[in-house]
Amino acid sequence: MPNQVPSFGDNVRVRSAPETVSRGIAGLTGQVYGFTTPSVSGVSVIGSTSEDFALNISIADRGSDFWLAADLLELIDHAPGTTISIDGAPTQSVRNADGSWRVELKPQSDTKPWWKFW
Repeated sequence: MPNQVPSFGDNVRVRSAPETVSRGIAGLTGQVYGFTTPSVSGVSVIGSTSEDFALNISIADRGSDFWLAADLLELIDHAPGTTISIDGAPTQSVRNADGSWRVELKPQSDTKPWWKFW
């Protein structure tokens, strides 16, 4: 998967480059939380903004997130099994290994909210 641009939810590794080494994030892994057009949003981006595109990467080891140019990231995988749901909705979206999403019913909970005591 060397030439794929990562997308929302993907697991990535930060490539070693002068700008990532100087910030101490080269080689660290994280998850893509979003993307932006820097010329519009005004975010500070690590790397070249010649493409006017940046990805927001959450790096758990740092407890922080960073805006990086896509060419400074290496796709690890599409984070299969990642689940996204909206509270109260009957369905959830689950990530497949190929990067697509499938919609399925949420598992039923055996516990009732505290206010439903009957």
